[in-house]
Amino acid sequence: MNNNLNDSKWCENVILADADYVDSVAFDLTVNFERMIGRRIPKADMARWIDCVALDGGLREGNHETQVVFIHAKNRTQMDNFTPGSYADELDGKAFKDALGEFQFSALPVEDSMTTASDFFIESLRVICNNKDVKRVMVIPDTDNIYDRVRETLRRVDEEKRITVFAMQPMAGGNFRQEILGYSLMQALGIRADEIR
Repeated sequence: MNNNLNDSKWCENVILADADYVDSVAFDLTVNFERMIGRRIPKADMARWIDCVALDGGLREGNHETQVVFIHAKNRTQMDNFTPGSYADELDGKAFKDALGEFQFSALPVEDSMTTASDFFIESLRVICNNKDVKRVMVIPDTDNIYDRVRETLRRVDEEKRITVFAMQPMAGGNFRQEILGYSLMQALGIRADEIR
């Protein structure tokens, strides 16, 4: 995939994530849970997190193809709280395959001179959702800053598409499903339910 999203070939399933936001949430969870449960928490397992997001988004076992698109600030070279986490060396252009199918990664830096991070995310979401080949979209936006714009963009999406928006708490509804982002991140960080009771 290139930065011209309109010319890209899309899979039936797409995960679109604001990588800087996700990395920040993973950091906050790590700091808070290390204090709470009294042990060191390792970096989040990227493959496990992607699997959890896909499952929360309705994907089930099978030979599926899913594109994972990370949008990040140009000056950020990696997700510090994930392994693997380097955009250029470990994520962009890479893939993994498991019981849910193949996951193909793209890391797209925001060209500050051309657009803002928020505008690029919303435009990416619009292009992905308007593509006829895409049937399922899992969206992880920076809900603190652009949730209303995400909700407005999704109002115009074909009702046949299954859209799931991930946030840290329930948000004002729209014509999409919602999931709590923290659950998938806790799984990826190896935080067990019995540790936090």
